[in-house]
Amino acid sequence: MIICKGSAMRACQVFLSLIALAAAAPALAQTAPEGAEPLPEAEVTTPLSSPKADPVNVKFVASHISDLPISGDAPSTLRYGGRIDGFIRANASAIGGSSNLTLNLRPEFRWGEDSNGEIGLVPGNTALFRGEGRGKVDLSASLQYKWKNGTTLEVGKMNLLDVSAAIPLIESNGHFGFQNLGIALPPSGVAPNTVTGAMLTLPKGKTLYRLWVFDVDSQYQRSGLEDPFRNGVAFLASATKITSIKGNPGYYTFALVGSSRDDFARDILPSALTPPAQPIGTFGNESGELAVQLSAYQYVARYAEAPGKGWGIIARFQASMGDPTFLDYSGYFGVSGNPRFRPQDRFGAAYFQYSLTDELVEDVAFRLGLEDEQGVELFYTYQFADNHGLTFDLQIDDSAIASRKTGVTVGLRLTSVF
Repeated sequence: MIICKGSAMRACQVFLSLIALAAAAPALAQTAPEGAEPLPEAEVTTPLSSPKADPVNVKFVASHISDLPISGDAPSTLRYGGRIDGFIRANASAIGGSSNLTLNLRPEFRWGEDSNGEIGLVPGNTALFRGEGRGKVDLSASLQYKWKNGTTLEVGKMNLLDVSAAIPLIESNGHFGFQNLGIALPPSGVAPNTVTGAMLTLPKGKTLYRLWVFDVDSQYQRSGLEDPFRNGVAFLASATKITSIKGNPGYYTFALVGSSRDDFARDILPSALTPPAQPIGTFGNESGELAVQLSAYQYVARYAEAPGKGWGIIARFQASMGDPTFLDYSGYFGVSGNPRFRPQDRFGAAYFQYSLTDELVEDVAFRLGLEDEQGVELFYTYQFADNHGLTFDLQIDDSAIASRKTGVTVGLRLTSVF
């Protein structure tokens, strides 16, 4: 299917020109501004590490976001919303305890409106996305223990956007990087965005191992203690190999994710896609889920004059066993990183595709025609101050809803860290 045509093609060409300029302008190279902090490799290959300076570390990130559909069936309505997240890390050494133990608190608050659901099924605004009928405020809390060899065990309620923010080159969590959920935090159809459980991370040589065990139900606006594991237990097991090609690091991951669920994820699947009850409907009559994920994040260039900065290739693919998982396969590929002539800025361009499980498509076909959803996102972040950046975003989406035309949405995001 063609996803760039008419006004979409013209907008696409403008953004592609910006990306090309960003990636191929060594003649304009200059050093990073004084005081700019390069991101150490360790920071992007493992979850956020415990602060070493102060036993108590507090940070807030706030974004103001406007988006506007400019092509397709959706009304051309300008919408404004925002989100603020707090990141509070209190090390036990602050009260005379072990420096290996840290309490993590993560409050979040959203406001305003967005264009999620106006064009595609995959939310185009990660920062403002939340489950249907859910409120705008949530709090995650967990305890993390870190051993001397770097192994960490985190137990409690955790937001998976923090994991996505630590993936090399992607580094997206709704405030930064890609805005479409299909790239920022790809839906698996198995794991929700907010989980309650345990996450074990074990670095060993050039390989990083992860094992997660968590409740299959979304924990957004829940403590995790309300009837835990009522609908099953989910897991993720992965291994990430850190390699080097011509001196440029690469991160390659193989993961298995599954659950003991004996019904589809009712709290994740949009209500418009809810199939008829059995025996009329057939989707959701299987038990257990299993999916395979492959991902690659390979730097193509790193800048000697700006340590920690560069650009590279991003790719991810997932395939599941289908019913009761509502996605049978999905993936994305593209490029992302920092432009050489302004290494403090960021850019990205990626194509994504999501396929709904055949049984689900057949069950709802009498009222809603469905097909694969595919799209393109391009963004550029102008970092005009150390803690302030302005992101220009373009998304072209060929919706999974067959009756909808290909839509184009433009967006603007102002993000501040304090």
